[in-house]
Amino acid sequence: MKRVVSVSLGSSKRDHSVTIELLGEKFEVSRVGTDGDFNKAIEKLKELDGKVSAIGLGGIDIYLYAGKKRYMIRDSKPLVNAVKKTPVVDGSGLKNSLERETIKYLSVQGYLKPGTRVLMTSAVDRFGMAEALEQVGCDITCGDLIFGMGIPFPVKTVAKLNSIAEKLLPVVTRLPFNILYPTGKKQERQDAAKAKKFERYYHRADVIAGDFHFIRKYLPSSLNGQMIITNTTTSRDVEMLTERGAGMLVTTTPEFNGRSFGTNVIEALLVAILGKNWEDITPGEYIELLKKLDFKPRVLELNKNHGIGRDTNIS
Repeated sequence: MKRVVSVSLGSSKRDHSVTIELLGEKFEVSRVGTDGDFNKAIEKLKELDGKVSAIGLGGIDIYLYAGKKRYMIRDSKPLVNAVKKTPVVDGSGLKNSLERETIKYLSVQGYLKPGTRVLMTSAVDRFGMAEALEQVGCDITCGDLIFGMGIPFPVKTVAKLNSIAEKLLPVVTRLPFNILYPTGKKQERQDAAKAKKFERYYHRADVIAGDFHFIRKYLPSSLNGQMIITNTTTSRDVEMLTERGAGMLVTTTPEFNGRSFGTNVIEALLVAILGKNWEDITPGEYIELLKKLDFKPRVLELNKNHGIGRDTNIS
């Protein structure tokens, strides 16, 4: 049996482990949170190196993207360098393949229509999703400056965001990562004051998309039927979204034993199946394998009479 492990800077309260069978082979898939402790994460990565089939890095990206340019996050280097033998991934390969396919699927199924207003909490993190949303005709608002830097400036096109990102990312990627993204126990807390300040961006949107921790950090106390398109959610997350009035939840990664895993976990799983170096795998290879596995997004209706409709003739 092959082992795939995600070592995350996130909260250990979200840890999970499952055993699944794919294409006739068994896999043990697990997530290990280190509560924002970089040293603990490095120790765990060294412990796993050479003993598991693939490793995912959770709670941090290796790179951020501006168009075709990528910029390495400085704080990710010690984590990547701790692993010498085992393939290590951050989920960006799936963000450039699976998440694009998810948006196409939602468009074909009638969930996303031209003019649908979409708030992306961070598009440089999920560049494939942002580009795909534009391609299917959505009215996109990139909230990178709002939610990442506290600057109340919505960016209305991916091209404009790329132009801004090319200027800012060389500097931003050198900042301590916990300034840019919630890690450890910060993932369990909300900023009530900023949630109130930013709630108008959520309420204007039909769809709220992006990393769940970014969405959750400033999530208003009440929603009005928005669709949430995101990655990792637990049963408690689903309950919280339901209570606050979200209409529908779409997770880009499949559900295993009651919860979805992060893109880094699923990408590590695919790398283990393919048996190739991360750098040698193309988006097309991921998409082909995803089709073989029949991985589809999970779509959950949370509250009836939500704002996002679908064509009535779609079953």
